[in-house]
Amino acid sequence: MSLGTLSASSDRPNVVVILTDDQGYADISFNPEHSKEVSTPHMDALAEEGIFFTQAYASGSVCSPTRAGLMLGQYQQRVGIYTAGDGGRGFDPKMLIFPGMLPDEYTSMAIGKWHLGLDNDYPELKWHAMSRGFDEAYKFMGRGGHDYFDSKGVNSDNYAPIYRNRARIPRDEYEGYLTTRLSEEAVDFIDRQAARSTGSGQVSPFFLYLAYNAVHTPAQAPEEDIEYYRKKFPELSERRTILMAMLDHLDKGVGAVVNKLKEENVWENTLLFFLTDNGGAKAMEADNGSLRDYKQSLYEGGIRTPWIVSWPAKFSGGRKIDTPIISLDILPTVLDAIHGSDFDPTPFDGKSLLLLMRSNDATHHPVLYWDSGDDKDEWAVRKGDWKLHSRKGKISLFNLVDDESETTDLSKRNAEIVQDLSALYEAWLAEMVRSEKSMKR
Repeated sequence: MSLGTLSASSDRPNVVVILTDDQGYADISFNPEHSKEVSTPHMDALAEEGIFFTQAYASGSVCSPTRAGLMLGQYQQRVGIYTAGDGGRGFDPKMLIFPGMLPDEYTSMAIGKWHLGLDNDYPELKWHAMSRGFDEAYKFMGRGGHDYFDSKGVNSDNYAPIYRNRARIPRDEYEGYLTTRLSEEAVDFIDRQAARSTGSGQVSPFFLYLAYNAVHTPAQAPEEDIEYYRKKFPELSERRTILMAMLDHLDKGVGAVVNKLKEENVWENTLLFFLTDNGGAKAMEADNGSLRDYKQSLYEGGIRTPWIVSWPAKFSGGRKIDTPIISLDILPTVLDAIHGSDFDPTPFDGKSLLLLMRSNDATHHPVLYWDSGDDKDEWAVRKGDWKLHSRKGKISLFNLVDDESETTDLSKRNAEIVQDLSALYEAWLAEMVRSEKSMKR
């Protein structure tokens, strides 16, 4: 059943957030730095139709902190989340997050990797997505990754069962490749929204949070796809070969979701975000192009992400915007799109992107902050073109416009800038909930 003009009759957009996992900044062929083995035609098409942000950031350098910040629209450090361990344990289950801030008419579904609390309180599941405001779920909890072929995973302590809503899928009833299964569930969710339409031609808008675990470890893909890349690119390492097969399934999933939105004629009034949760992982031989370092680092390679926004009914596509943005901006953007002049931005650290998308030179974030809070003792601040980076007390200053790869430390020649950014960081940190480790610094 097609939605036809159903969503067109409502000013409130459908919302889709597609979050990939550990995808390298140059592991998308829309990036001209991509290597010859990388081909992501569906992601490229999305970038060409939408708005591509060239200096977009995740709020964390690992999976869970970014996810917490995205769900809150605030720096995750405000609730004490600095590390994957912090986020994996979850935060106050009574705290309102993304779906709970949407109008009641929205139907929401969380698909894929949750990583915001464990299920060791089963069957209570206070950290479960449906205990946090989502109406439906097809997801796994636990920490980090998940086996791609087994519902329970390779290690029952770390790779949790897959849930359909609040029920665990029995191990012997699970079939398929997880990336494909997540895409199928997303397509089915959109289909079911069509079935909910009323005789008056109206349908309630929906929120789809599609959090892939690809291309996170373990390195797994269907053998026939791995073999295809082995033959086509025999010079690649085995890990990079498998990564390409995983990336291919991920790209096809993005294409399936976008095509379904178009098929149901809701594409025009769907506000869609595509990004990854942190930089590409060295363990998976991801390619971050000219950016320095990888996941788990606050250099650009650990926090800058491919980022696309599409809302054809409101904004022309085929554009690039160079203004720095951050994953905290997603929730405020959605609420601004829904509520317009009634939107209250004050609870959020993120800022709505709508003004920026109307005018490329609009003022956005004057300053951005990162803090890993772990044993690396690493933090960073970006103000304008300048980025101050500190790791275990070693301070470096970079001009990102002149030196995107962060190769030349300018701190000794710019003591006043170092002092200014350091003071901004200290003032910001004083507002955050300090982790036990950060308090020992």
